[in-house]
Amino acid sequence: MIRRWLKASGAEFLLPLPLVAIAFWVGSSFLMAQELQQPLLAKNKLQADTQLKATVSVNILPLDAVINRKQGRTQVGVETAEPILKRWELAFPMTDATQIEVAIAPELQLSRQKVRQLVRYEIVE
Repeated sequence: MIRRWLKASGAEFLLPLPLVAIAFWVGSSFLMAQELQQPLLAKNKLQADTQLKATVSVNILPLDAVINRKQGRTQVGVETAEPILKRWELAFPMTDATQIEVAIAPELQLSRQKVRQLVRYEIVE
């Protein structure tokens, strides 16, 4: 009689379901614990001690170099025609115009002759 009631109500299918769920939960917990204990062997590791150098191609307007001979340094203002990057400043620990042009050229990825054409000097004593 109980067997007939179980077949008629579908309980025969539903009764082992909690046992299957518990077995699945225990099995997956065991597998997850095993996987988490394994050391991570990453081929591509993140290196935090390296510096990235960004390169930006912009249309550079005339450069304003203020040479302060008393402090022994030069401030160079770089203006661009780009709306995103309008102006930035460069500082160099030198006051000789030739050395300044040589130092500016790699920073702006320009030739020394192009830097010489673009730069305007102001000397502060």
